[in-house]
Amino acid sequence: MNAWNAFLTNYRFWRRRWFYPIVSLVVTLSVCVTAPLPGRAIDLLPLIFQGVQILQLSNISDRQEVDLGKDINQQVNNELRLYRNAEINRYVEQIGRRLAANSDRPNLPYTFQVVDDPAINAFATAGGFVYLHTGLLKAADNEAELASVIAHEIGHIGGRHLVKQMRQRAIASGVATAAGLDRNTAVGIGVELALNRPRSRQDEFDADQRGLRTLTRSGYAQSGMVSFMQKLLGRGSTPTFLSTHPATSDRINSLKRSINQQPSNGRYGLDNAAYKANIRALL
Repeated sequence: MNAWNAFLTNYRFWRRRWFYPIVSLVVTLSVCVTAPLPGRAIDLLPLIFQGVQILQLSNISDRQEVDLGKDINQQVNNELRLYRNAEINRYVEQIGRRLAANSDRPNLPYTFQVVDDPAINAFATAGGFVYLHTGLLKAADNEAELASVIAHEIGHIGGRHLVKQMRQRAIASGVATAAGLDRNTAVGIGVELALNRPRSRQDEFDADQRGLRTLTRSGYAQSGMVSFMQKLLGRGSTPTFLSTHPATSDRINSLKRSINQQPSNGRYGLDNAAYKANIRALL
């Protein structure tokens, strides 16, 4: 009887020890077989032995999102030319840190980078990475206007908009499975969306509202967000920053309503001369 009990105990132990790895192997193999990747050879071994490379974007953790953002950032930086002036970068970093501390996701390790490009543009990727073109810095009249754009991009990160778009694109392209999405494929989709992202109306309104709250909590003048949009709309040609952002006039009206409903005494960032002095290397 004792021998039989010992057998059962050992059996249960070894079954537990091998059952879950076997199941993981089967699931990984099914992902590899069912994921349609036309024109691309599938290397099974990295997926089998590195199961963490399969991402489930619908419930990705903060840590996974930051790691994914780092990979996307490496690829994005290969496509762009970063502006290397230390003074300008410190100034943008200072503004970004102030806003990030008052954002919806203050615990993320935010990274703020200036892109050497005359286009008036800004964008954000997953995990706290924000990019601002030098053309946008020169277009702003004061720090409140620049901060409003940074706050808006932080708002996209707060709403995890890029991650949601990546999941939608993966499903629409047929590269996502029930188990998730291969990390390399996710990075490729993230880079493509970051550089050529069609802006959805819902995401832009959400980022505006999140950004306005962040701007207000940081003590900046709320008017900076409205004045910057109005100024860009009044230009002869539509800047890149607005050409990819739908219904800008509607967004301005929505922001005005929100400001009227929740006014703030914050007046920081309206000194035009001080701002010009801080970006003098660009002028």
